[in-house]
Amino acid sequence: MITKLHLPPPLPSLSSSLNPTKTSQQPPPAGLLFRQKLLHLQTLNVNPHKVLNQNPDFRSTPLASLISLEDYFLSLGLSRPALGRILDMHPKLLTSNIHSDVQPIIQFLLHEVLIPSGDLPKSITRCPRLLVTDVETQLRPAFKFLKELGLVGTRRINCQTTLLLVSSVERTLKPKIEFLKSLGFSDEAVENMVIRSPGLLTFSVENNLVPKVEFLAEEMNGDLEEIKKFPQYFSFSLEKKIKPRYRVLVEHGLKLPLSKMLTVSDGEFDARLIEMRLRLAERKR
Repeated sequence: MITKLHLPPPLPSLSSSLNPTKTSQQPPPAGLLFRQKLLHLQTLNVNPHKVLNQNPDFRSTPLASLISLEDYFLSLGLSRPALGRILDMHPKLLTSNIHSDVQPIIQFLLHEVLIPSGDLPKSITRCPRLLVTDVETQLRPAFKFLKELGLVGTRRINCQTTLLLVSSVERTLKPKIEFLKSLGFSDEAVENMVIRSPGLLTFSVENNLVPKVEFLAEEMNGDLEEIKKFPQYFSFSLEKKIKPRYRVLVEHGLKLPLSKMLTVSDGEFDARLIEMRLRLAERKR
């Protein structure tokens, strides 16, 4: 009778131990990777549903690309919370190419507009739309137009006014210039107004400029020359500040130049009003 020998299982070969099996080399399931991307968006406070609705291409974007994009923006000085707000506002950025889409914009801001690198995060957070606007068709033409208006030297575009660069020259900037000229102001006067108050170019003609000019001319019986001296007038709320303050002055038979009427706080305005009423009472004695 032959006794069967029970041999131990064969040892794995050296080649198989150095080269893991095909099963161990398989990447994680696509569903798991997709979930990881969505979870990463949530850590940035970016709404995944909004992203998928507005940028379907994000579905096929590798997580590594998303992390590289995040690292790039953080290297510019943006904080993670600020980056999250920007990406939530413009989901298109999540599938942008750093080298061909984003870097040309950053280089334009740094080397043509001459925004200091330390101010770059302020420019971007103040106007995230810069990052999804084409340099050749929009940013550079707007920059050229603004320079011709006089926004150069110490008054050049800065981190507070880079938002003007995303405005269309033909549809947004020029109509506002033409409206100011229609009030009788010379080219030089309009340029000086814009230099002193660049925000003028961000206001709607129909919803801001026209109503405020009409109120000044018709109810206040004011001189439009006041606007030339104080173009910041257009930056104040007509309903919340201009009308209430003007009407309380009229109620007490008082008058102030636009700048003194509008640039002080509510407390300072009330104190000035009391002082003027006391002076008026003393004169009547």
